[in-house]
Amino acid sequence: MKNIVILGSTGSIGKNALRVIESLPSKFKVIGLAVSQNYSAVLKQAEQFNVRHIAVADPSEAKACALKAPSGIMVHHGPSGVNELASLADADIVLCAVVGLSGLKPVMAAIRNGTDIALATKEVLVAAGDVVTKACAKSGSLLLPVDSEHSAIFQCLSAKGIKKGSNIQHSELNRKKNHDYGRRIDGSGVRKILLTASGGPFVEKAVDFNKVTVRQALAHPTWDMGKKVTIDSATLMNKGLEIMEAHWLFSVPVDRIEVLVHPESIVHSMVEFNDGVVVAQMSVPDMRYAIQYALTYPERLDTGLPPLNLAKTEKLTFMEPDEARFPCLLLAREAAKRGGTMPAVLNAANEIAVQKFLKKEIRFSGIWRLVEKVMRKHRIIKDPDLDTVIDADTWARRTAKESS
Repeated sequence: MKNIVILGSTGSIGKNALRVIESLPSKFKVIGLAVSQNYSAVLKQAEQFNVRHIAVADPSEAKACALKAPSGIMVHHGPSGVNELASLADADIVLCAVVGLSGLKPVMAAIRNGTDIALATKEVLVAAGDVVTKACAKSGSLLLPVDSEHSAIFQCLSAKGIKKGSNIQHSELNRKKNHDYGRRIDGSGVRKILLTASGGPFVEKAVDFNKVTVRQALAHPTWDMGKKVTIDSATLMNKGLEIMEAHWLFSVPVDRIEVLVHPESIVHSMVEFNDGVVVAQMSVPDMRYAIQYALTYPERLDTGLPPLNLAKTEKLTFMEPDEARFPCLLLAREAAKRGGTMPAVLNAANEIAVQKFLKKEIRFSGIWRLVEKVMRKHRIIKDPDLDTVIDADTWARRTAKESS
């Protein structure tokens, strides 16, 4: 049985993770739940899953939670409390599903303990990929992808076997005192990674991006996600962030990671090997497949998820994204190429720009214009440590807030 801590338990990923865990009661025990503010919801989850440790990142909400929590439940207060939760000594896996860079410090806290990480918060690797992967190499923690695209790549690469190479290794190794940190999934022989993208609501529509409403941008045709991720999908910034995430997870150069728009969201990503063979991972569009694989790896278990019926699938279409219409992809590639603190700046500026759009303070097209403006003002620091990454993030957020 694996002990699980979930950071962001009331969000879409967190709720789906609990559904997976509920379907496999003999395999998992939830020992910690963390939220940003919604303490009433997390208290209900704690009662349902008999959880003794919860954390609330907002200090005032944490105080209110502590007053209402039943006896036997320990409430960890504020951001430091989330770090404490991620550091629980008996945790086997910490699932990080919080929004943005707020996941970085708790992930690092878990890694220092040698705990495996099921990562749904791509911004952690976007902003601090070098810091995080070096820490994993030192502690033996595993980075198991939860994004459907990166889970798909992981599954395609897993078919090649175990070898020294990338950042993924057999999860059972981490539970043995004399484990070999060198055994990893073989990432060699890859010609390129093909990240698929649903394309969001506008990829096949001729729309004026200066007039797009919040409601239109949030109307994703396939996936039910949080507001920030949904807007990132509409601008295709999420694919730019996923390019950088894939680079750190699988040690594949950014210029060998391509994006294909695939509106049906059946093929979740593909790997092309040096011999020209392309391996794809397919399933119906449901995040539980990727979550379950990260939690159960290397096992595959039947939890009643619907199988894919290709005979009833009308079509599978693929097209290259129009990067002239969706400049966020170009900005992300530029940030990845320039490296250092620039990816953290791009990520932070994008978070503020999305917030401004959701508040109707800027236009939809203002999202990438604001990100580009902040990037142009930044002086890159190469080879940043954790504190430098956080400083760059803080600077970018302040600069984006002050920009019109």
